[in-house]
Amino acid sequence: MTRNVITVPDDATLSELVATLSEHMITGAPVVDENGKLVGVVSTTDIALHSTKRTSDIRRDRPPDFYLRGWELIEDEYRSFSIEEDAGQVVRDIMTPVIFSVSENARFVEMADMMVGGRVHRLIVTDSDRVVGIVTTLDLLRGLRDRWPRA
Repeated sequence: MTRNVITVPDDATLSELVATLSEHMITGAPVVDENGKLVGVVSTTDIALHSTKRTSDIRRDRPPDFYLRGWELIEDEYRSFSIEEDAGQVVRDIMTPVIFSVSENARFVEMADMMVGGRVHRLIVTDSDRVVGIVTTLDLLRGLRDRWPRA
């Protein structure tokens, strides 16, 4: 689990979101309201879906100019998103309000099952609707590597 979690305010602009994800080289983050309460999660997938919708609304003859490589979005590809501040859209408009959260005492198998079952790459570790950590697929892979016998 990572304890120093980068969170995104629900009223941040989409440009601020992209800047935060790029700066910290992460693909998603928990979204919090003005009181620090967890209200959702936003990821590059949400940005891509928003960008695709805007692109398809504008240009139906061509697919968007971005793609995902595995689980990572290449930093330069953020620039190809059609992020515009028109219509005053903010993070709460594109975030996923469904939150996959676990307690600090969650077992490895429970976390793995939740990620696989929910098809998500991050679990938010919470204590009374407050973000106290995050567990990502990379964290689970590290856990497997550390437990696996070395040849």
